[in-house]
Amino acid sequence: MGAGHDHGRGLATAGAAHRWRLRIALAITLAVLAVEVVGGLLADSLALLADAGHMATDALGLAMALLAIHFAGRPPSARRTYGYARAEILAALGNCLLLFGVGGYILYEAVLRFLHPVPTDGGLTIVFGAIGLAANAVSLALLLGGQRESLNVRGAYLEVLADALGSVAVLVSAGIILATGWRTADPIASLLIAFMIVPRTVALLRETLNVLLEAAPRDVDMDAVRAHILALPGVEGLHDLHVWTITSGMPVLSAHVVVDRRALGAVGHENMLHALQGCLGQHFDVGHCTFQLEPGGHADHEAKLCH
Repeated sequence: MGAGHDHGRGLATAGAAHRWRLRIALAITLAVLAVEVVGGLLADSLALLADAGHMATDALGLAMALLAIHFAGRPPSARRTYGYARAEILAALGNCLLLFGVGGYILYEAVLRFLHPVPTDGGLTIVFGAIGLAANAVSLALLLGGQRESLNVRGAYLEVLADALGSVAVLVSAGIILATGWRTADPIASLLIAFMIVPRTVALLRETLNVLLEAAPRDVDMDAVRAHILALPGVEGLHDLHVWTITSGMPVLSAHVVVDRRALGAVGHENMLHALQGCLGQHFDVGHCTFQLEPGGHADHEAKLCH
């Protein structure tokens, strides 16, 4: 028996509210990408081209995030009872793979430039690097609010953040080249960009895989959930308790709750479900719950049927 359901609507994902942020960030990223490619070629700067390459993955990642939000907004069907809500998590996973790919490529190119240094125009690199940094700062400000609520938006935010850090590294390396003529500063800056990408990507990948593996959300204490349910009047036991996440901001719970027959008769099924739903909604912010109310001994009956 369920509680907290609304069968008449599709599932609203956390990322949908921030679609406009992603659109503006995508437009900015595409514009700066074109500028940095031209600047990198003119200045012959690997750091600037590396930053442009990361901009390209930013653009792809932002486009993936927007596409995922579009699909996630489609209503459930008979075959896909949660619709495409998890498309946003798949987009976050795709962003992780993009970030790892870009980090590996930059690493490879940096090693080549250590072996075969190339002259770099520090002045042009500073000009185009400053343009990239300014654009990244605007995109970061746009995505900051949404990244706390959606893994999909967070993936896009981390890409832009890594790009902003990369732009800083580009500017520093160009300044060193202008001041000292030390060309090795360019591949070193590229290595720093790659190393800044990896830790944040690993953290996002861990969270994304937890959702795909249907692990309990980080902010839900399973022992506390169990204790709260068992503390409700009339509840005698609890089994088959599961809490997982469909997509960001959409935790789901299901449980079999053993209720005393006399208490259930006195309170009624509907009031008992309201009490269970209210308990979880108030203390754990889990609004989408499904409960099966059972009399004592029913779990043994289920076990016999399974065998």
